[in-house]
Amino acid sequence: MIRTAGYALGLPLLLILIWWAATLGSTNFFVPKPGQLASTLVDVWVGERFFQDILPSVGRLLLGVALAILLGVALGTAIGTVRWLRSLLEPLLEFFRAIPPPVLIPVLMLLIGVNDQMKVGVIVMGCIWPVLLNTIEGVRAVDGTLSDTSRTFRISGASRLRYLVLPSAGPQIMAGVRQCLSIGLILMVISEMFASSEGLGFTIVQFQRSFAIPEMWSGIVVLGLIGVAMSLVFQWSERRILAWYHGQREVEHAE
Repeated sequence: MIRTAGYALGLPLLLILIWWAATLGSTNFFVPKPGQLASTLVDVWVGERFFQDILPSVGRLLLGVALAILLGVALGTAIGTVRWLRSLLEPLLEFFRAIPPPVLIPVLMLLIGVNDQMKVGVIVMGCIWPVLLNTIEGVRAVDGTLSDTSRTFRISGASRLRYLVLPSAGPQIMAGVRQCLSIGLILMVISEMFASSEGLGFTIVQFQRSFAIPEMWSGIVVLGLIGVAMSLVFQWSERRILAWYHGQREVEHAE
């Protein structure tokens, strides 16, 4: 436990030490010192802005990611299971996957309006692809022997989906979820930069335009901390959802 904490905190502490040494005696306006940035972080974000900017942004991010995961797994399972459906939709999926989600922001602003639904929609449109495509490939890669065995024992329908297809595709699905988390964080910020009046993306841009440099950097640090928190929650969840998979890998490595 101590060794794990040391590995996790060692490099960040070393980088902060290097940063502190590099800015010692510096008067550069654009690079705040660690102590100045820490005090600015507390002054700006611990208080009213936490409820006005951070919580709404995180709420939209979590909602968008959750919808993308649900839609991606449901559609990916259906497309990966039905061969003719996969052949029919594959060109269309490749077309829409190639469109960068930020390009769709003006379109969604016209169709939906400038509101939370538009921002969540941008996150969903960007996050769904890694989950959807990984689910399709995971479902397609189900072991043939296991499939034949399930047919022999007449395991079909919802039981086959629950006990064979989804567990087998689970590692690839979780890989897609890991990718969609970072994409969602990026799109959350981008969606708030367009015709918005609150949120982390909007506030960071306002700080930059008003040359509030320490405040701007503090917002970037908040985004990084949100990303770290999401990664830790994902790792904790993955270890429990795929406990059988990690146990199997540990046994294989032990051999």
